[in-house]
Amino acid sequence: SRRPTRGDGGAHFRARDSRATATGRGRGVVARRRLIRSFIHSSANLERANEDVRWRSMVSLSFRRRSKTTTMTRGEGGDARARVDDAEEDETGRWDAVIVGAGVAGASLAHALGREGRKVLVLERDMKQPDRIVGELLQPGGYLKLKELGLESCVEGIDAQKVYGYTMFKDGEVATMTYPLEGRSDDVAGRSFHNGRFVQKLREAARAVEGVELRQGTVKKLLNARGDEWSEGEVVAGVSYATGDTWDEKTQTVISTKSETKTVFAPLTVVCDGHFSSLRSKLSQATPEHPSHFVGLILRGAPSDLLPNGSHGHVILGDPSPVLFYPISSSEVRCLVDIPSSVKMPSVAKGEMAKYVLEKIVPQVPQQLQSHLIKAVEDGQFRSMPNKTMAAKPARTPGAVLLGDAFNMRHPLTGGGMTVALNDIATFQSMLSPLPDFTDPVKTGAKLDEFYRHRTRPALTINTLANALYAVFCSSGDSSMEEMRQACFEYLKLGGGYARGPIALLSGLDPNPLNLVSHFFSVAVFGVGRLMVPLPTPERIFKGGNILAGACKIIFPIVKGEGFTRMFFPAWLRTKLGII
Repeated sequence: SRRPTRGDGGAHFRARDSRATATGRGRGVVARRRLIRSFIHSSANLERANEDVRWRSMVSLSFRRRSKTTTMTRGEGGDARARVDDAEEDETGRWDAVIVGAGVAGASLAHALGREGRKVLVLERDMKQPDRIVGELLQPGGYLKLKELGLESCVEGIDAQKVYGYTMFKDGEVATMTYPLEGRSDDVAGRSFHNGRFVQKLREAARAVEGVELRQGTVKKLLNARGDEWSEGEVVAGVSYATGDTWDEKTQTVISTKSETKTVFAPLTVVCDGHFSSLRSKLSQATPEHPSHFVGLILRGAPSDLLPNGSHGHVILGDPSPVLFYPISSSEVRCLVDIPSSVKMPSVAKGEMAKYVLEKIVPQVPQQLQSHLIKAVEDGQFRSMPNKTMAAKPARTPGAVLLGDAFNMRHPLTGGGMTVALNDIATFQSMLSPLPDFTDPVKTGAKLDEFYRHRTRPALTINTLANALYAVFCSSGDSSMEEMRQACFEYLKLGGGYARGPIALLSGLDPNPLNLVSHFFSVAVFGVGRLMVPLPTPERIFKGGNILAGACKIIFPIVKGEGFTRMFFPAWLRTKLGII
């Protein structure tokens, strides 16, 4: 018979015991064999224990060489998990999560996890107040998520302005749409503000939670449990980051100075490093597209004096693309001029940008705004920002997850970015809340799959609407697309249910993608109907067909990019199909 091995689990001896009993041999033989079996099992257990000690000692020695205090644990299945505490900076224990980035998503998530008693370290490349020209409008749906996260106080004390809808202009005509806020408390409305002030309030709220720490540092790479650079197929166990580097807001790059590289480990690494994420390519195959730039100016004065409607955002359907005006304080109005990628970006230094705005844009805006815009141009304080779109591409990476603009972007025309981010944070917290910790990658991964499945309806609805509206609102040499643009404006101008449905979708109050598709094609059919009056000539019928074809060319690629099954299949069905 073969020799017993460590993995037999006693099967060899149980078989022989059975044969001994069957042949009538004495109990003494069976007893001796059971004694031998017990000895072998004890030896095997001792060998396993020695292996574990050797494994722990080896990893511990590795991190002592990095001047860190390291605690190693083993999760189910024998997966190694590491947590590293900086001996100089952190002697209090282990981190449950490391968050890369302290913007809207990162700071909100730190606050949410900290309130559940988790220990969270947030690494942000620049703790100074951000100075951005986007992320300045929070839709009502986003404000409701802010309240759900217990962060509604963050829009207080920053001179935020309440926004109740949109006013649109095209060729001298006006369409007004108000948010459907009936039945909601008085505080529910949109909010517009300086992005940096809002972000700083979120950081203060996160820092005030026990167990949450914010540090300035530029994350360089993801790490595996051995402390080496992470590679695909491994578990992400932490990050390395540099202290001393600074972030140049103007060039959107990291300026390296004399710095010190440190490492930190946690069972879960959440990457929220935003628009210009340096880690996105490690965790996702998604590639951003660049449809346009925003050029920003500030008009000085009370919004009620400058704007036709002081409590509304304003959209001018200009040529070649939309122009936006909205209040950001009690004495400032933001102007954003969209310059599509098809147009060469005018140079600010050479005076081309001022000439472009004065000659091309000023004549198209309402007369009430023209003198104020001219003054802002003369002041010369131009700021620009590349607009990016990127459909979410969920991927299973044990130990890590992408959130915020690092994960998913849409055109900022509709101001939906922060609403999507806050919705994601609320869903993320809800899905992972039942877990006592994140040390089991299998259980944590299952909860992350649930997060991906439940985030889709509101996120994809807002994304699709933003990208589709931008495509419709841009001027085009195609006559059928110009008809679609005019039809959209006329449809919204009708008011009532025609405007109520689209504005509910845009505001984040209606997350139903079927309603989005329904309204989009209602606009197209409305446009065809306009052409049939007073008489449906062959030319008009042909143009009507082109409108429907153009609508399909706009919406279907966007839906395909976002994911048809993710957009229209309910979460329970995608769970059964194994789709995230």
